[in-house]
Amino acid sequence: MKIPTAAFLALLLAGPAAAQPENPAVAGQRALYDQVKNWLLLSAQQMPEADFAFRPTPEVRTFGQLIGHVANAQYMFCSVALGEQSPSSANAEQLTSKAELIRALQASHAYCDRAFQITDATALQAASVFGQQQTRLFALSFNVAHDMEHYGNIVTYMRMKGMVPPSSAGGGQ
Repeated sequence: MKIPTAAFLALLLAGPAAAQPENPAVAGQRALYDQVKNWLLLSAQQMPEADFAFRPTPEVRTFGQLIGHVANAQYMFCSVALGEQSPSSANAEQLTSKAELIRALQASHAYCDRAFQITDATALQAASVFGQQQTRLFALSFNVAHDMEHYGNIVTYMRMKGMVPPSSAGGGQ
């Protein structure tokens, strides 16, 4: 059976177009966010309670403070992306128990999950990020970059404790 060239090209081009997400800019950031949020949560769950107070040197945050810092920052970035005031007034970096910090991280994830559902049109609206005019998409991207930065710190802490971080365990899932 011979397929006419025009029909073949139409089928070839329709495949990728049909696979394109409705809001590709936000969807791309959401894919990265979903990955790092999973790694952050799994890291917090994996680290023993006693090691939430671990800090490699006196000048850096403890493991628990890193988790709290990520939770705080997610509220900040995601509230910008949503165009609203952050609903969090607590400083999660001051929490000390594993259970409290995991709850704070999960709550910040639940809040950010909403932000990563905005449309591309909304994502391109102006927003102030650290006093600079940017877009809401920039705030989402900054959130992902910030999460990845601190996940990198967490990986080092875990390796120093002889642990395999989630991104290296089980194929990086």
